[in-house]
Amino acid sequence: MLRYPTTVRTLRNLMENSSPTAAQQKVHFHYNHTDSCKFSRWTSRECYEFMYARPWHKVVDFYADMVKGHTSLSGLFGKETPADHEDAEIREDHEKSELVNIPVKDKSRDKSGRWARANFMIVLSYHGGSFDGWQKQPDLNTVQGLVERSLGEFVDEKKAQLLKDKNLPLEACALVAGRTDKGVSASQQVCSFYTWRKDVKIEDVKAALDKAAPGKIRVVSLTKVSREFHPNFSAKWRHYLYIFPIDDVGEKQGGQIWNDDSTDVHQQNECGKSDVDKSNVNEINDENDKLVHGNKPTKFEVGKVNRLLGQLEGKLLSYKMFARDTKASRNIGPPTECFVFHARAIETSIPCAKDGSHMKTMCIELVANRFLRKMVRVLVATAIREAAAGADDDALLKLMDATCRRATAPPAPPDGLCLVDVGYTDYDIRHCLIP
Repeated sequence: MLRYPTTVRTLRNLMENSSPTAAQQKVHFHYNHTDSCKFSRWTSRECYEFMYARPWHKVVDFYADMVKGHTSLSGLFGKETPADHEDAEIREDHEKSELVNIPVKDKSRDKSGRWARANFMIVLSYHGGSFDGWQKQPDLNTVQGLVERSLGEFVDEKKAQLLKDKNLPLEACALVAGRTDKGVSASQQVCSFYTWRKDVKIEDVKAALDKAAPGKIRVVSLTKVSREFHPNFSAKWRHYLYIFPIDDVGEKQGGQIWNDDSTDVHQQNECGKSDVDKSNVNEINDENDKLVHGNKPTKFEVGKVNRLLGQLEGKLLSYKMFARDTKASRNIGPPTECFVFHARAIETSIPCAKDGSHMKTMCIELVANRFLRKMVRVLVATAIREAAAGADDDALLKLMDATCRRATAPPAPPDGLCLVDVGYTDYDIRHCLIP
Protein backbone atom coordinates (compact mmCIF):
# COMPACT_ATOMS: atom_id res chain seq x y z
CA MET A 1 0.00 0.00 0.00
CA LEU A 2 2.90 2.35 0.69
CA ARG A 3 4.50 1.69 -2.67
CA TYR A 4 1.63 3.17 -4.71
CA PRO A 5 2.18 6.83 -3.71
CA THR A 6 5.90 6.36 -4.21
CA THR A 7 5.29 4.99 -7.70
CA VAL A 8 3.02 7.89 -8.60
CA ARG A 9 5.59 10.37 -7.31
CA THR A 10 8.29 8.63 -9.30
CA LEU A 11 6.25 8.75 -12.50
CA ARG A 12 5.46 12.41 -11.95
CA ASN A 13 9.15 13.19 -11.46
CA LEU A 14 10.06 11.29 -14.62
CA MET A 15 7.46 13.21 -16.60
CA GLU A 16 8.68 16.55 -15.28
CA ASN A 17 12.29 15.69 -16.03
CA SER A 18 11.46 14.48 -19.54
CA SER A 19 9.46 17.60 -20.48
CA PRO A 20 11.44 20.03 -22.66
CA THR A 21 12.86 23.11 -21.03
CA ALA A 22 12.31 26.61 -22.36
CA ALA A 23 15.60 26.40 -24.23
CA GLN A 24 14.66 23.05 -25.78
CA GLN A 25 11.21 24.12 -26.97
CA LYS A 26 10.75 24.92 -30.64
CA VAL A 27 11.33 28.58 -31.32
CA HIS A 28 9.75 30.18 -34.39
CA PHE A 29 11.72 32.91 -36.09
CA HIS A 30 11.92 34.75 -39.38
CA TYR A 31 13.50 32.63 -42.10
CA ASN A 32 17.20 33.43 -42.48
CA HIS A 33 17.79 34.19 -46.14
CA THR A 34 21.42 34.00 -47.21
CA ASP A 35 21.44 36.08 -50.40
CA SER A 36 22.84 39.58 -50.77
CA CYS A 37 19.47 41.33 -50.33
CA LYS A 38 18.51 39.61 -47.05
CA PHE A 39 18.75 42.91 -45.13
CA SER A 40 16.41 44.60 -47.60
CA ARG A 41 13.75 41.90 -47.47
CA TRP A 42 10.62 42.60 -45.42
CA THR A 43 9.86 40.46 -42.41
CA SER A 44 6.57 38.60 -42.31
CA ARG A 45 4.94 41.35 -40.28
CA GLU A 46 6.23 44.10 -42.56
CA CYS A 47 5.04 42.21 -45.61
CA TYR A 48 1.66 41.58 -44.00
CA GLU A 49 1.13 45.24 -43.16
CA PHE A 50 2.29 46.39 -46.60
CA MET A 51 -0.26 44.10 -48.23
CA TYR A 52 -3.20 45.06 -46.04
CA ALA A 53 -2.49 48.82 -46.03
CA ARG A 54 -4.32 49.26 -49.31
CA PRO A 55 -7.72 50.63 -50.42
CA TRP A 56 -9.10 47.14 -50.93
CA HIS A 57 -12.68 48.39 -50.80
CA LYS A 58 -12.25 49.72 -54.35
CA VAL A 59 -11.19 46.31 -55.64
CA VAL A 60 -14.12 44.71 -53.81
CA ASP A 61 -16.49 47.23 -55.43
CA PHE A 62 -15.00 46.47 -58.86
CA TYR A 63 -15.68 42.76 -58.44
CA ALA A 64 -19.22 43.56 -57.30
CA ASP A 65 -19.79 45.48 -60.55
CA MET A 66 -18.31 42.54 -62.47
CA VAL A 67 -20.86 40.14 -60.99
CA LYS A 68 -23.68 42.53 -61.86
CA GLY A 69 -22.44 42.66 -65.45
CA HIS A 70 -21.54 46.36 -65.36
CA THR A 71 -17.86 45.71 -66.13
CA SER A 72 -15.60 42.86 -67.22
CA LEU A 73 -12.09 41.63 -66.56
CA SER A 74 -11.16 41.63 -70.25
CA GLY A 75 -12.23 45.27 -70.42
CA LEU A 76 -9.33 46.19 -68.13
CA PHE A 77 -6.91 45.21 -70.89
CA GLY A 78 -8.85 46.59 -73.84
CA LYS A 79 -9.56 43.21 -75.34
CA GLU A 80 -12.24 40.58 -75.58
CA THR A 81 -10.84 37.12 -75.03
CA PRO A 82 -12.45 33.98 -76.47
CA ALA A 83 -14.37 32.41 -73.62
CA ASP A 84 -15.62 28.88 -73.17
CA HIS A 85 -18.74 30.18 -71.45
CA GLU A 86 -20.74 32.93 -73.12
CA ASP A 87 -23.06 35.14 -71.12
CA ALA A 88 -26.55 33.80 -70.45
CA GLU A 89 -25.88 30.76 -72.62
CA ILE A 90 -28.24 27.78 -72.31
CA ARG A 91 -27.44 24.60 -74.21
CA GLU A 92 -29.21 21.29 -74.53
CA ASP A 93 -26.80 19.62 -76.99
CA HIS A 94 -24.74 18.02 -74.27
CA GLU A 95 -23.55 15.14 -76.43
CA LYS A 96 -21.96 17.58 -78.92
CA SER A 97 -20.56 20.02 -76.42
CA GLU A 98 -16.98 21.02 -77.23
CA LEU A 99 -16.56 22.25 -73.68
CA VAL A 100 -17.00 18.84 -72.11
CA ASN A 101 -15.91 16.38 -74.75
CA ILE A 102 -16.03 13.18 -72.69
CA PRO A 103 -16.92 9.84 -74.26
CA VAL A 104 -20.16 8.33 -73.02
CA LYS A 105 -20.27 4.66 -72.23
CA ASP A 106 -22.87 2.32 -73.67
CA LYS A 107 -25.92 2.76 -71.44
CA SER A 108 -27.10 -0.81 -72.07
CA ARG A 109 -24.03 -2.15 -70.27
CA ASP A 110 -24.66 -0.18 -67.11
CA LYS A 111 -27.11 -1.89 -64.77
CA SER A 112 -26.71 0.61 -61.93
CA GLY A 113 -29.19 3.04 -63.43
CA ARG A 114 -26.95 6.09 -63.10
CA TRP A 115 -27.12 6.78 -66.83
CA ALA A 116 -30.76 7.70 -66.39
CA ARG A 117 -29.81 10.82 -64.47
CA ALA A 118 -29.38 14.27 -65.97
CA ASN A 119 -26.13 16.13 -65.25
CA PHE A 120 -26.00 19.92 -65.40
CA MET A 121 -22.94 22.14 -65.59
CA ILE A 122 -23.43 25.59 -64.07
CA VAL A 123 -20.99 28.47 -64.62
CA LEU A 124 -21.36 31.05 -61.85
CA SER A 125 -20.09 34.55 -61.19
CA TYR A 126 -20.18 35.61 -57.55
CA HIS A 127 -18.91 38.37 -55.30
CA GLY A 128 -16.46 37.03 -52.72
CA GLY A 129 -17.06 39.86 -50.26
CA SER A 130 -20.70 38.80 -49.89
CA PHE A 131 -19.97 35.19 -48.88
CA ASP A 132 -17.94 33.21 -46.37
CA GLY A 133 -16.19 31.21 -49.08
CA TRP A 134 -17.48 28.41 -51.28
CA GLN A 135 -17.56 25.40 -48.96
CA LYS A 136 -20.78 24.86 -47.02
CA GLN A 137 -20.37 25.36 -43.28
CA PRO A 138 -22.88 25.52 -40.41
CA ASP A 139 -24.31 28.97 -39.66
CA LEU A 140 -22.24 30.63 -42.42
CA ASN A 141 -23.38 32.23 -45.67
CA THR A 142 -21.45 30.26 -48.27
CA VAL A 143 -21.84 29.95 -52.02
CA GLN A 144 -22.23 26.18 -51.91
CA GLY A 145 -24.92 26.42 -49.25
CA LEU A 146 -26.87 28.96 -51.30
CA VAL A 147 -26.56 26.96 -54.53
CA GLU A 148 -27.58 23.66 -52.95
CA ARG A 149 -30.62 25.21 -51.25
CA SER A 150 -31.69 26.80 -54.53
CA LEU A 151 -31.37 23.48 -56.36
CA GLY A 152 -33.28 21.55 -53.69
CA GLU A 153 -36.56 21.82 -55.60
CA PHE A 154 -35.08 19.78 -58.46
CA VAL A 155 -34.04 16.65 -56.53
CA ASP A 156 -35.92 13.44 -57.24
CA GLU A 157 -38.65 12.07 -54.98
CA LYS A 158 -36.50 9.27 -53.56
CA LYS A 159 -33.80 11.63 -52.35
CA ALA A 160 -36.37 14.12 -51.11
CA GLN A 161 -38.01 11.45 -48.97
CA LEU A 162 -34.62 10.29 -47.67
CA LEU A 163 -33.74 13.83 -46.57
CA LYS A 164 -37.14 14.22 -44.96
CA ASP A 165 -36.75 10.97 -42.98
CA LYS A 166 -33.40 12.23 -41.65
CA ASN A 167 -34.87 15.65 -40.79
CA LEU A 168 -32.46 17.30 -43.21
CA PRO A 169 -33.27 20.30 -45.39
CA LEU A 170 -34.23 19.73 -49.00
CA GLU A 171 -30.93 20.39 -50.78
CA ALA A 172 -29.14 19.15 -53.88
CA CYS A 173 -25.48 18.12 -53.98
CA ALA A 174 -23.23 20.51 -55.93
CA LEU A 175 -19.71 19.60 -57.06
CA VAL A 176 -17.22 22.37 -57.86
CA ALA A 177 -14.05 22.88 -59.89
CA GLY A 178 -12.21 24.50 -56.98
CA ARG A 179 -13.22 25.83 -53.58
CA THR A 180 -12.52 29.53 -53.11
CA ASP A 181 -11.69 31.12 -49.77
CA LYS A 182 -13.68 33.77 -47.98
CA GLY A 183 -13.39 37.07 -49.84
CA VAL A 184 -12.32 35.51 -53.16
CA SER A 185 -14.58 36.36 -56.12
CA ALA A 186 -15.23 34.35 -59.25
CA SER A 187 -15.92 35.38 -62.82
CA GLN A 188 -16.65 31.89 -64.16
CA GLN A 189 -16.67 29.25 -61.43
CA VAL A 190 -17.83 25.84 -62.64
CA CYS A 191 -20.04 23.53 -60.61
CA SER A 192 -22.46 20.72 -61.39
CA PHE A 193 -25.40 18.80 -59.97
CA TYR A 194 -27.46 15.83 -61.14
CA THR A 195 -31.01 14.60 -60.77
CA TRP A 196 -33.04 11.58 -61.85
CA ARG A 197 -36.05 13.72 -62.62
CA LYS A 198 -36.83 13.96 -66.33
CA ASP A 199 -39.02 17.05 -66.16
CA VAL A 200 -36.30 19.49 -65.04
CA LYS A 201 -35.88 22.38 -67.48
CA ILE A 202 -32.67 24.36 -67.78
CA GLU A 203 -34.61 27.63 -67.75
CA ASP A 204 -36.12 26.73 -64.37
CA VAL A 205 -32.73 25.90 -62.88
CA LYS A 206 -31.28 29.20 -64.07
CA ALA A 207 -34.23 31.16 -62.71
CA ALA A 208 -33.95 29.48 -59.28
CA LEU A 209 -30.25 30.39 -59.00
CA ASP A 210 -30.60 33.94 -60.31
CA LYS A 211 -33.24 34.83 -57.73
CA ALA A 212 -31.26 33.33 -54.83
CA ALA A 213 -29.07 36.42 -54.24
CA PRO A 214 -29.46 39.08 -56.94
CA GLY A 215 -26.39 41.24 -57.37
CA LYS A 216 -24.21 38.78 -55.44
CA ILE A 217 -24.37 35.70 -57.65
CA ARG A 218 -25.22 35.31 -61.33
CA VAL A 219 -25.53 32.38 -63.74
CA VAL A 220 -23.16 32.90 -66.68
CA SER A 221 -24.14 29.72 -68.49
CA LEU A 222 -26.02 26.51 -67.81
CA THR A 223 -25.45 23.37 -69.87
CA LYS A 224 -26.68 19.82 -69.83
CA VAL A 225 -23.53 17.70 -70.07
CA SER A 226 -22.29 14.14 -70.19
CA ARG A 227 -22.94 11.98 -67.12
CA GLU A 228 -19.19 11.46 -66.74
CA PHE A 229 -18.41 15.17 -66.44
CA HIS A 230 -16.85 16.23 -63.13
CA PRO A 231 -16.06 19.95 -62.69
CA ASN A 232 -12.85 19.23 -60.78
CA PHE A 233 -11.44 16.02 -62.23
CA SER A 234 -12.32 16.90 -65.83
CA ALA A 235 -10.60 20.30 -65.67
CA LYS A 236 -7.29 20.78 -67.49
CA TRP A 237 -6.35 24.23 -66.17
CA ARG A 238 -7.42 26.96 -63.76
CA HIS A 239 -7.15 30.67 -64.45
CA TYR A 240 -6.74 33.30 -61.68
CA LEU A 241 -6.31 37.07 -61.66
CA TYR A 242 -5.07 39.10 -58.70
CA ILE A 243 -5.66 42.87 -58.61
CA PHE A 244 -3.22 44.68 -56.31
CA PRO A 245 -3.74 48.44 -55.65
CA ILE A 246 -0.53 50.36 -56.29
CA ASP A 247 -1.75 53.75 -55.15
CA ASP A 248 -4.76 55.90 -54.48
CA VAL A 249 -3.65 59.37 -55.51
CA GLY A 250 -5.30 62.32 -53.83
CA GLU A 251 -7.48 60.34 -51.43
CA LYS A 252 -6.83 59.81 -47.76
CA GLN A 253 -7.50 56.60 -45.95
CA GLY A 254 -7.24 56.57 -42.18
CA GLY A 255 -5.24 59.82 -42.22
CA GLN A 256 -2.61 58.51 -44.66
CA ILE A 257 -2.02 59.64 -48.24
CA TRP A 258 -1.38 56.94 -50.83
CA ASN A 259 1.67 57.93 -52.90
CA ASP A 260 2.66 57.00 -56.45
CA ASP A 261 4.34 53.62 -56.87
CA SER A 262 4.58 52.90 -53.15
CA THR A 263 2.95 52.75 -49.77
CA ASP A 264 4.81 52.83 -46.47
CA VAL A 265 4.82 49.40 -44.87
CA HIS A 266 3.76 50.86 -41.53
CA GLN A 267 0.62 52.58 -42.84
CA GLN A 268 -2.77 50.99 -42.30
CA ASN A 269 -6.20 52.16 -43.27
CA GLU A 270 -9.55 51.12 -41.89
CA CYS A 271 -9.89 48.35 -44.46
CA GLY A 272 -6.53 46.91 -43.45
CA LYS A 273 -7.46 46.86 -39.78
CA SER A 274 -10.87 45.28 -40.23
CA ASP A 275 -9.97 42.64 -42.80
CA VAL A 276 -7.27 40.85 -40.80
CA ASP A 277 -6.76 37.32 -42.04
CA LYS A 278 -6.73 35.23 -38.86
CA SER A 279 -5.04 32.35 -40.67
CA ASN A 280 -1.86 34.43 -40.91
CA VAL A 281 -1.55 35.22 -37.20
CA ASN A 282 0.87 32.37 -36.54
CA GLU A 283 3.15 33.63 -39.28
CA ILE A 284 3.50 37.20 -38.04
CA ASN A 285 2.99 37.03 -34.29
CA ASP A 286 6.50 36.08 -33.23
CA GLU A 287 8.66 38.15 -30.90
CA ASN A 288 11.67 37.63 -33.16
CA ASP A 289 9.74 39.02 -36.13
CA LYS A 290 9.18 42.58 -34.90
CA LEU A 291 9.14 45.51 -37.29
CA VAL A 292 12.59 46.73 -38.16
CA HIS A 293 12.67 50.48 -38.84
CA GLY A 294 15.57 50.86 -41.21
CA ASN A 295 16.29 51.65 -44.82
CA LYS A 296 14.21 48.84 -46.24
CA PRO A 297 12.61 49.67 -49.59
CA THR A 298 8.92 50.54 -49.71
CA LYS A 299 8.61 50.47 -53.52
CA PHE A 300 8.62 47.76 -56.14
CA GLU A 301 8.61 47.65 -59.93
CA VAL A 302 5.80 45.87 -61.73
CA GLY A 303 8.29 44.83 -64.43
CA LYS A 304 10.40 43.10 -61.79
CA VAL A 305 7.38 41.16 -60.52
CA ASN A 306 6.67 40.13 -64.11
CA ARG A 307 10.23 38.83 -64.56
CA LEU A 308 10.08 36.89 -61.28
CA LEU A 309 6.82 35.20 -62.23
CA GLY A 310 7.99 34.56 -65.78
CA GLN A 311 10.61 32.13 -64.45
CA LEU A 312 7.79 29.76 -63.42
CA GLU A 313 6.25 29.35 -66.86
CA GLY A 314 6.48 26.01 -68.60
CA LYS A 315 7.91 24.17 -65.59
CA LEU A 316 6.57 21.36 -63.41
CA LEU A 317 7.63 22.31 -59.88
CA SER A 318 6.77 21.50 -56.31
CA TYR A 319 5.02 24.48 -54.71
CA LYS A 320 4.88 23.10 -51.17
CA MET A 321 6.72 26.20 -49.87
CA PHE A 322 3.94 28.37 -51.35
CA ALA A 323 1.08 26.32 -49.90
CA ARG A 324 -0.73 26.78 -46.61
CA ASP A 325 -3.00 24.61 -44.46
CA THR A 326 -2.23 21.42 -46.38
CA LYS A 327 -2.21 17.97 -44.85
CA ALA A 328 1.12 16.32 -44.09
CA SER A 329 0.44 13.62 -46.69
CA ARG A 330 0.31 16.33 -49.38
CA ASN A 331 3.53 18.09 -48.43
CA ILE A 332 5.91 15.96 -50.48
CA GLY A 333 5.98 14.42 -53.94
CA PRO A 334 3.50 14.73 -56.80
CA PRO A 335 0.61 16.08 -54.67
CA THR A 336 2.51 19.39 -54.43
CA GLU A 337 3.62 19.58 -58.07
CA CYS A 338 1.94 22.08 -60.39
CA PHE A 339 2.57 23.01 -64.01
CA VAL A 340 2.26 26.76 -64.61
CA PHE A 341 1.23 27.61 -68.17
CA HIS A 342 1.13 31.38 -67.79
CA ALA A 343 2.43 33.80 -65.12
CA ARG A 344 2.48 37.51 -65.89
CA ALA A 345 2.14 40.91 -64.19
CA ILE A 346 1.16 44.22 -65.75
CA GLU A 347 0.23 47.70 -64.57
CA THR A 348 -3.30 48.87 -65.36
CA SER A 349 -6.15 50.73 -63.71
CA ILE A 350 -9.63 49.78 -62.55
CA PRO A 351 -12.69 52.04 -62.70
CA CYS A 352 -14.26 53.24 -59.46
CA ALA A 353 -17.97 53.43 -60.20
CA LYS A 354 -18.87 55.40 -57.07
CA ASP A 355 -16.84 58.50 -57.94
CA GLY A 356 -16.03 57.92 -61.61
CA SER A 357 -12.28 57.88 -61.01
CA HIS A 358 -9.65 55.22 -61.76
CA MET A 359 -7.18 53.56 -59.42
CA LYS A 360 -3.75 52.39 -60.57
CA THR A 361 -3.25 48.69 -59.93
CA MET A 362 -1.00 45.77 -60.74
CA CYS A 363 -2.74 42.73 -62.22
CA ILE A 364 -1.12 39.33 -61.79
CA GLU A 365 -2.41 36.52 -64.00
CA LEU A 366 -1.71 32.87 -63.26
CA VAL A 367 -2.82 29.80 -65.24
CA ALA A 368 -1.85 26.31 -64.08
CA ASN A 369 -3.13 22.76 -64.21
CA ARG A 370 -3.84 22.99 -60.47
CA PHE A 371 -3.24 25.20 -57.46
CA LEU A 372 -2.51 24.31 -53.85
CA ARG A 373 -4.21 25.83 -50.82
CA LYS A 374 -3.61 29.63 -50.79
CA MET A 375 -0.84 29.14 -53.36
CA VAL A 376 -1.86 32.10 -55.55
CA ARG A 377 -1.99 34.54 -52.64
CA VAL A 378 1.39 33.41 -51.30
CA LEU A 379 2.95 33.66 -54.77
CA VAL A 380 1.63 37.21 -55.17
CA ALA A 381 2.89 38.39 -51.78
CA THR A 382 6.28 36.69 -52.17
CA ALA A 383 6.82 38.05 -55.69
CA ILE A 384 6.11 41.60 -54.48
CA ARG A 385 8.41 41.15 -51.50
CA GLU A 386 11.26 39.82 -53.64
CA ALA A 387 10.78 42.58 -56.20
CA ALA A 388 10.97 45.26 -53.50
CA ALA A 389 14.11 43.67 -52.03
CA GLY A 390 15.81 43.62 -55.44
CA ALA A 391 16.28 39.86 -55.52
CA ASP A 392 17.47 38.01 -58.59
CA ASP A 393 14.94 37.07 -61.23
CA ASP A 394 15.16 33.41 -60.21
CA ALA A 395 14.36 34.15 -56.54
CA LEU A 396 11.04 32.29 -56.64
CA LEU A 397 12.74 29.23 -58.13
CA LYS A 398 15.34 29.26 -55.36
CA LEU A 399 12.60 29.34 -52.74
CA MET A 400 11.36 25.98 -54.04
CA ASP A 401 14.34 24.38 -52.28
CA ALA A 402 13.62 25.97 -48.88
CA THR A 403 12.77 23.70 -45.97
CA CYS A 404 10.61 26.15 -44.02
CA ARG A 405 7.48 27.88 -45.29
CA ARG A 406 8.56 31.03 -43.50
CA ALA A 407 10.89 31.53 -46.42
CA THR A 408 7.82 32.72 -48.34
CA ALA A 409 5.60 35.67 -47.45
CA PRO A 410 2.24 35.49 -45.67
CA PRO A 411 -0.70 35.19 -48.08
CA ALA A 412 -1.86 38.41 -49.72
CA PRO A 413 -5.41 39.58 -48.84
CA PRO A 414 -8.16 37.51 -50.47
CA ASP A 415 -10.01 40.67 -51.60
CA GLY A 416 -7.84 41.00 -54.73
CA LEU A 417 -8.19 37.42 -55.97
CA CYS A 418 -10.65 36.27 -58.63
CA LEU A 419 -11.13 32.87 -60.26
CA VAL A 420 -11.38 33.90 -63.90
CA ASP A 421 -12.17 30.60 -65.59
CA VAL A 422 -11.73 26.84 -65.57
CA GLY A 423 -10.72 25.09 -68.80
CA TYR A 424 -11.81 21.68 -70.08
CA THR A 425 -9.95 21.89 -73.39
CA ASP A 426 -6.20 22.13 -73.94
CA TYR A 427 -4.60 25.35 -72.74
CA ASP A 428 -4.62 28.15 -75.28
CA ILE A 429 -2.83 31.44 -74.61
CA ARG A 430 -5.70 33.27 -76.32
CA HIS A 431 -7.73 32.71 -73.16
CA CYS A 432 -5.24 34.81 -71.18
CA LEU A 433 -5.82 38.46 -70.40
CA ILE A 434 -2.16 39.55 -70.26
CA PRO A 435 -0.13 38.72 -73.40
